[in-house]
Amino acid sequence: IGARALLGSLPNVEWLLGDRGYDADWFRDALKDKGIRACIPGRKQRKTPVKYDKRRYKRRNRIEIMFGRLKDWRRVATRYDRCPKVFLSAIALAALVIYWL
Repeated sequence: IGARALLGSLPNVEWLLGDRGYDADWFRDALKDKGIRACIPGRKQRKTPVKYDKRRYKRRNRIEIMFGRLKDWRRVATRYDRCPKVFLSAIALAALVIYWL
């Protein structure tokens, strides 16, 4: 349901990295129609295996680590700031400190 809602607002990108939860034929077809290549491994129950770039999929871990580090900041994890501009600046400040350290 969430993927279908966000499909229309996807930016112009070349690849979409996703985990096994996003493995659906309709989702792959919708991405292909938009010109986006899917890097999503197939579920275990899938009868025909799906080809995907394994090296690129392993690098998805870096994005998850980055979000985990951002959530270490209580202000960001609990969405303490309700104003979008202040929240974005808190994310930018946290990312700057994480990158610097």
